[in-house]
Amino acid sequence: MTARSILITGCSSGIGFDAAQGLAARGWRVFATCRQEADAARLRGLGLESFVLDYADGASIAAGVAEVKTRTGGTLDALYNNGAFGCPGAVEDLPTAALREIFEVNLFGYHELTRAVIPMMRAQGAGRIVNCSSVLGLVPMKWRGAYVATKFAMEGLTDVLRLEMEGTGIKVILIEPGPITSSIRKNSIPHFERWIDWKNSARAAEYEVLRSRLYEARGPDRFELPASAVTDKLIHALESPRPKPRYYVTKATYLMGFARRILPTTALDWIIQRG
Repeated sequence: MTARSILITGCSSGIGFDAAQGLAARGWRVFATCRQEADAARLRGLGLESFVLDYADGASIAAGVAEVKTRTGGTLDALYNNGAFGCPGAVEDLPTAALREIFEVNLFGYHELTRAVIPMMRAQGAGRIVNCSSVLGLVPMKWRGAYVATKFAMEGLTDVLRLEMEGTGIKVILIEPGPITSSIRKNSIPHFERWIDWKNSARAAEYEVLRSRLYEARGPDRFELPASAVTDKLIHALESPRPKPRYYVTKATYLMGFARRILPTTALDWIIQRG
């Protein structure tokens, strides 16, 4: 039998890297993509099929899908949209250009890649599209406005796509992690430095606290789990005959998902403000 195939983005580290290794070990044919060729070369050295796919570059997305078609003969069983980044900062200090940049990757890139693979899945009458959201796709958090906005938008777009794909054989699924061991904090530093003029902000004193958290390596966050916890949920989403529309991963996600359903907004705000 031909191995089931999956295209995964953001595989250089963290959630994407663990997913690529975990699914390959289960017999999936994994196309583990990265933004940088150096990372793709490193993954090829580990025995994975890897090439460049950058959400911010439409030509790169088209080339990545063309590469999949060439390697499989025009089929693809699953897509895991995973790559994303954060840009910490207060909403009042966030330039609109910074929002455009993060939406280009965290939402528009997902949408463009998803649209590119749907025709293959329609032709074969089946497929799985899994989008990696966040606990911050369920509830807000201070200093995370840009990231929260992209994840809230992705939740809505994914829900609509799931409804529209009913009856096509294509299942559309959200995974909502929470605190997972990854490089997202470190990787957000260049975006913070590029866009946030914190020294001239009315919140300059508060930024001193934020910067200490951003720049200093700390131990695991409360409720933090390894990336393998996300892979476990991804496997169920891909292999179950009846996948769930949503998969919570960490205790934080379960707690916030429950709190959002039962609490009034003011009570939920109080809990979030106090961590």
